[in-house]
Amino acid sequence: MPLSAPAPREHIHTRQVEVRGFRRADGLWDIEGRLTDTKTYGFRNRDRGEIKAGEPIHEMWLRLTIDDSFTIHAAEAVTEASPYRICPAVTPNFERLAGIRLGPGFRRKVRERISPAEGCTHLLELLGPMATTAYQTIVPAKDKENRASERPRFLDTCHALASDGDVVRNHWPEFYTGG
Repeated sequence: MPLSAPAPREHIHTRQVEVRGFRRADGLWDIEGRLTDTKTYGFRNRDRGEIKAGEPIHEMWLRLTIDDSFTIHAAEAVTEASPYRICPAVTPNFERLAGIRLGPGFRRKVRERISPAEGCTHLLELLGPMATTAYQTIVPAKDKENRASERPRFLDTCHALASDGDVVRNHWPEFYTGG
């Protein structure tokens, strides 16, 4: 069911976030994120001059290369469009994410490696959906390989996947804990 009908309104801003997960031939995984911000109107920008309606204000990419244990082996960031000329200067700092494991404490570890003044709010925001996409990319692929022997790591991570619920009873009966 979609959202209810809105009040009369005018579209002003669009943020698009796209994240894709890939299995690499070398056994690692690439998680690529792209964030794009556009306005429905043109405006003057001190660093870039005129930014036309629909032209990206922000267009940023981030790739994390990770292993099966969700440890980052490499990180690469690119800023194609930003409101300030200086913004792309921080992209090399994202290489510092190498060695961090996606999981509990991830955000804290990122802040320890990249302070707010050394990073980019928009690229840092991409890390949330990228971590979720990494999980959704790797866990089902590994689950398919290990289906018979290992309890899927994603059980009990949300209401639908509660080990005592109907979804687990129907799809993973061997790990069902309900009555």
